[in-house]
Amino acid sequence: MTGIGLGMPSLPADRVTPVLAPRRPTRQLMVGSVGVGSDHPVSVQSMCTTKTADVNATLQQIAELTASGCQIVRVAVPDTDDAEALPAIARKSQIPVIADIHFQPRYVFAAIDAGCAAVRVNPGNIRKFDDQVGEIARRASAAGIPIRIGVNAGSLDKRLLAKYGKATPEALVESALWECSLFEEHDFRDIKISVKHNDPVVMVRAYELLAEQCDYPLHLGVTEAGPAFQGTIKSAVAFGALLSKGIGDTIRVSLSAPPVEEVKVGLQILESLNLRPRGLEIVSCPSCGRAQVDVYKLADQVTAGLEGLDVPLRVAVMGCVVNGPGEAREADLGVASGNGKGQIFVKGEVIRTVPESQIVETLIDEAMKLADALRDAGTPSGAPSVSLV
Repeated sequence: MTGIGLGMPSLPADRVTPVLAPRRPTRQLMVGSVGVGSDHPVSVQSMCTTKTADVNATLQQIAELTASGCQIVRVAVPDTDDAEALPAIARKSQIPVIADIHFQPRYVFAAIDAGCAAVRVNPGNIRKFDDQVGEIARRASAAGIPIRIGVNAGSLDKRLLAKYGKATPEALVESALWECSLFEEHDFRDIKISVKHNDPVVMVRAYELLAEQCDYPLHLGVTEAGPAFQGTIKSAVAFGALLSKGIGDTIRVSLSAPPVEEVKVGLQILESLNLRPRGLEIVSCPSCGRAQVDVYKLADQVTAGLEGLDVPLRVAVMGCVVNGPGEAREADLGVASGNGKGQIFVKGEVIRTVPESQIVETLIDEAMKLADALRDAGTPSGAPSVSLV
C-alpha cells in the first residue's frame, strides 16, 4: 500500500514537523463529519457526564466540549428516557454524537433511528448480543452509521474470563475480533475497535496485538484511569507508547474530572507527539538554585495571560543564564531572567531589558503583537511552529 497518510495537514516542506512513526494503515470510516483512520488526523473524544435525558444540560456540556476542541462526543443511554432524548441531541449537537450502549440491544436500534453519528456497543454485557448482530449490521449499514466494538476489562465475556482466568491482552483481543467476525459474516466492516484496561501495560500490549491482527481503526483509552493527575500520567504513558508507533486513530482520556479536562489532556498529548498542529506552547525551566526570579510565578502568569490565544506561538520563560538566552532565542518570544531583570527576546533578538515586575506585562504585550502579525499574514490557527529543537 502506498501513499499512507500520517494524519497531518499538508504543509510546505520547510514547515513539516517530524513524527516518530508513520501511522498504521487502516480502513477509513466517517463518524458524522469526522474522518477516522490513518488517512485522517487522530481525533479527540470525550463523554458527557450529564443525564442524557436532560437534553438542555447535555447540549450545554457538548457546547463546552466543542469550545475546548473536542471533535466527537459520547453520551450514555442506560434508560428509555435517554434513548428518547437522542434525536434532539444528535440534531442540535455541533459535533458528532456517539450513543454508548450497554445491557439493552434495543437501544442500539434507537440510536441508529435517532441519527447518531455512531454507536458504541460492549458485547460483553449486552444480553444475547451475538444473536442480534445481523439486524444491527443491516440497520447500521442502511443508515451509514459505524459501530465501535468496545471491549472493557471490567465487563469481559464470561466465556473468555473462564478461558484466560482474567482480562489478559489476549482475552481482550480475542473478544474484539470474535465480534468483528460476526459483523463480517453480514458484510459489515464499518467498524472501529477499542480494548480498554485500567493497567497501561496490559492496555498497550492489547492494542499492539490487535494492530498486528486487523486493519480496523483503533480507539485508544485507558479505562477508569483515575483522578486528574494519576489519570493524565497513565493515559499519556499508554497513548505515547502506542501513538509513537503509529497505532491509534482516535483517543479518549478517561479522568475522574470534568470532561473538558479530558479534552485538554488529549489535545496536549497529540501536540506533544506532533500529531496535532501546535498552538500556544510555553517553554519554562523547572527552576533551581541558580534562578534569580520566581520562575513558577512567571510561567503561571504568562500562561494565564495568554490563555485562549489561537495562533502557533512558542514562548520561553527562563530563570537563569545557563539555558535562558539560548531557549529564549529559539522561541518566537522569550525572556531570559536574572538579578531581578529580564531580557526580552523576539524572534531571537533582544528588544529590551525590563525589571522583573514588568516581565509578564511585556511578554503578553509582545505576544499579542506577534499574534496580530500572524493573523495578518494568514497563518492558520494551530499551524505548527517552524522552530524544531
